Amino acid sequence: MNGNFKNIINSQELVLVDFHALWCGPCKMQGPILQEFANEIDGKARIIKVDIDKNPSIAQLYSVRSVPTLIMFKNGEVLWQESGVKTKQQLLDAVEKASQPS
Repeated sequence: MNGNFKNIINSQELVLVDFHALWCGPCKMQGPILQEFANEIDGKARIIKVDIDKNPSIAQLYSVRSVPTLIMFKNGEVLWQESGVKTKQQLLDAVEKASQPS
């Protein structure tokens, strides 16, 4: 996944990465929120999920110490990163802020 992951986060579109684990209770709560969020953003960002147990090197590279951790990338640059369950509104706000020209 490592090479593919790099290609995805280096794209010009916004990419929201959900670092999660199957054993993580809060991650299970985040899942449906991400689904609702995906339905609402209508192509403004791509969402991918990364299982930290299957991809420990990627998690380590971005200092993911707890799950869920959400990181938003554009052109390979981290625009936003937060740990813990986020509401749909928090995610919408993060996409809105990241979409504005800097």
